[in-house]
Amino acid sequence: MATEYDYVIVGAGAAGCVLAGRLSEDPGTRVALIEAGGRDDRLEIRIPAAFGKLFKTAYDWNYTTAPQPGLAGRSLYWPRGRTLGGSSSINAQMWVRGHPRDYDQWDIPGWSYEDVLPYFQRAEHRVGTNRGEVYGTAGPLHISELRSPNETTRAFLAACAELGLARLPELNGAEVNGAADRFGEGCAPTPVTQRRGRRWSPADAYLRPALKRPNLTLIHDSPADRVLFSGKRAVGVRLAHGAEVRAAKEVLLAGGAIGSPHLLMLSGVGDPDVLRVGGVDVHHDLPGVGRGLVDHLVTAVYMHCPRPVTLATAPRLPNLVRFLFHRSGPLTSNVGEAVAFIRTSPEEPAPDIELIFAPVPFIDHGLTPPPGHGITIGAMLLQPESQGRITLDEDRDVVIDPAYFSAEADIRRLALGLRMAQRLAATEALRDYVDGPMVPYTAPVTDEEVIAFLRERSETLYHPAGTCRMGLSGDAVVDAELRVHGLEGLRVVDASVMPTLNRGHTLAPVVMIAERAADLILREDF
Repeated sequence: MATEYDYVIVGAGAAGCVLAGRLSEDPGTRVALIEAGGRDDRLEIRIPAAFGKLFKTAYDWNYTTAPQPGLAGRSLYWPRGRTLGGSSSINAQMWVRGHPRDYDQWDIPGWSYEDVLPYFQRAEHRVGTNRGEVYGTAGPLHISELRSPNETTRAFLAACAELGLARLPELNGAEVNGAADRFGEGCAPTPVTQRRGRRWSPADAYLRPALKRPNLTLIHDSPADRVLFSGKRAVGVRLAHGAEVRAAKEVLLAGGAIGSPHLLMLSGVGDPDVLRVGGVDVHHDLPGVGRGLVDHLVTAVYMHCPRPVTLATAPRLPNLVRFLFHRSGPLTSNVGEAVAFIRTSPEEPAPDIELIFAPVPFIDHGLTPPPGHGITIGAMLLQPESQGRITLDEDRDVVIDPAYFSAEADIRRLALGLRMAQRLAATEALRDYVDGPMVPYTAPVTDEEVIAFLRERSETLYHPAGTCRMGLSGDAVVDAELRVHGLEGLRVVDASVMPTLNRGHTLAPVVMIAERAADLILREDF
């Protein structure tokens, strides 16, 4: 027997938690939130530095890409959260909105930086003094500084200064010396989604308080396998075990850049040629579904550290006790403790590389930590030109092809980013913490060696987007109010709607998108 609600949200990741929290504020609105995974009840979710322990577990979708010609034929592991909070429950908690240009370049009415800034601030509860000019201070999502930053992180920031990079007073809203065209260029400690030293995900901030309301129903451990339609109107969702959850007003897809296009395709919405491969009948011809896949690719310098001061010893029992009783110590680290944004050439209109510092050798996603102490200086490509696609195979399983390095400009920019990471590792400021390269870093010197290293060792930084992109024409899947083109009662609200990636990390824009979507939905409801 089907159960009917006003709104049915598919996916309890960051966007789904925001939607559930905001839409259920009206006691007269019935909301159902459906999540494929279980509750976020593992201690490792609470411990900021322990997120790698959740990879390839029941809390992870454990995706793998198609072989990538641009990456020496490798298939990359893509962790994505499968629990309340989604990927925000297994990520590095970095709250980095990006550059104003990121949103202005979308060129969509209502989504300029000036338009979206209030939604960032509505979400934010910035801890600390003198934060109000940049951040919100009354929102549900706590944003703070790290409580116990590693001493090597201070040395990294000093290394950035040694090479002439400005120290930013606020990472998410800083002009350099009053110059608007230098917005966000420089280095800073990473603001993190933590409250008193523990992870504070959108599940903590939005969902958990809302679950006390009788008008919000959480259905977990229940993958959705189809959107139900009456003609061109979405009327509900069918779950994998056969039950139906009906929506009187709207179905809201918040499954992320992989989950949302996959569910649309399973529901007969997409490119007919792709649907035909999976044996899915076409309900609505919408070729853009799954196209436009972009992701942040990262390469890294790994160096031995001669001092036993890094996070390599963080998992020891005394540190766990310190975390549990005092909310301090190395387990409060988010691993990516500091960042720097640079332009690789004066022609770049804004930063095109993010340098990320970790006081630990974060190799192969941290799944098999090497022995000994080490540090990581990563270089991430911020505005990739390469675009891939999500499709189906014969079993209707998702096929992920990011097409990394299919655009030649990407490898050129990332090579320059690696060169800068190498320069930082060689500074006087880091001399006491660096003692030669650490496997698998090969210390490439020539251009050919650098490019070979990029192809053989670059990895995802976990920011897929763009597969249900927002726009008014072309391959757009949703309109400026996130409604699926040509259908009624169906929206997509997650990173898949982003027309281009932000120069930062995707958690902040996803929360912003969901905050704005809630406003759009409620405005339309009256």
